Amino acid sequence: MLCPVGCRLSEPPNVLVLCTGNSARSILGEVLFNRLGKGRVRAFSAGSKPAGAVNPGALRLLRREGIDASGLRSKSWNEFAAPHAPRIDIVVTVCGSAAGEACPAFPGKAVRTHWGLADPAGVAGGEAAEDAAFQRTWTLLRQRVEAFLALPFETMADDELERELHEIGQMEGAA
Repeated sequence: MLCPVGCRLSEPPNVLVLCTGNSARSILGEVLFNRLGKGRVRAFSAGSKPAGAVNPGALRLLRREGIDASGLRSKSWNEFAAPHAPRIDIVVTVCGSAAGEACPAFPGKAVRTHWGLADPAGVAGGEAAEDAAFQRTWTLLRQRVEAFLALPFETMADDELERELHEIGQMEGAA
């Protein structure tokens, strides 16, 4: 589907999934957007205070899902504000602290939304409890990404897209 004249989205639109540490929820969001989007979107993830490594619980989940995690890394959102960074069309925060922080200025006018989810890495009770929490986060994020992909986002006006993204953020499990 082609954008109408004056469309501001990249082709395909670039989605940046943000969380403070960029080690768990945002990494899973990046994977889901890219995997389920099948080229309709291009997703990245980043954090305001990157942990420096992908969380082991996220890596275990990705292995169970049969997904190669070798190219994933925890990185700063400043990489996406740099002059030669990809233009960001949609910013999705997935943790409350990242949603409340002042994001860097990304080139262009990104539509912003918050899809808050509980941190699976903060679960007590050992590896089994953590794995269950990561599975729940994966399921909730997948539902949100699928709802997004069901939209005709390529042709939506910014305000309409923002409204729909907000509604998606209110789905089950919103934190």
